[in-house]
Amino acid sequence: MAAVRVRQHVNPLGKKYQTPANPLDWEKVYTKPNQPLHLDIGCAKGQFLLNMAKIEPNWNFLGLEIREPLVVEANKLRSELALTNLHYLFCNVNNSLHSLLSSLPPGSLQRVTIQFPDPWFKTRHAKRRVVQPELVADLAKYLAVGGFVFLQSDMEFVAVEMRDRFAENPDFEKIGTGEWLTENPLPVPTEREIGTQKKGEPVYRALFVRREVVNEE
Repeated sequence: MAAVRVRQHVNPLGKKYQTPANPLDWEKVYTKPNQPLHLDIGCAKGQFLLNMAKIEPNWNFLGLEIREPLVVEANKLRSELALTNLHYLFCNVNNSLHSLLSSLPPGSLQRVTIQFPDPWFKTRHAKRRVVQPELVADLAKYLAVGGFVFLQSDMEFVAVEMRDRFAENPDFEKIGTGEWLTENPLPVPTEREIGTQKKGEPVYRALFVRREVVNEE
């Protein structure tokens, strides 16, 4: 089968990506919809989630990706492997997250990963980066207390920006005393992570927990 050719960079502010995704019917998406949910934002080809779903059958996994051909191929492979705890969705997370998460069974979102997002190097393109304050606020609203957000990038300025935006939100508390985590706390690395480490280059990682905020309304 020929490899699917996909544009490396997709502008999330483009007209094509301004329609929010429809809420999912979770009962149809997962065989066991009440299992805890792991959300991977920017899942690319979905290999990370595929491997996670295999080794953690008691979790449900949802990958969001803005490049539609990758989602089509990932769901095809998921179906071939008959993984009923895994689903991929084509959407622009920056305008779809609220509608998707608001229909979730309360308390089910327990883990979020944002790994090696598109850096959008130019300052004038900063609004295209995935971790905006609004995204952090949406995750704070729907992530269960005690749930985790794991961030990593091989671009230090991207990792710093992501980390700082979560640190600025009072609902999140950074785990660990150092500037960055030295190890990935998850059992599966991404392809980008493996490639970066093989080259001997650093990976910048941060972990946040959704904490109970006193007097939260």
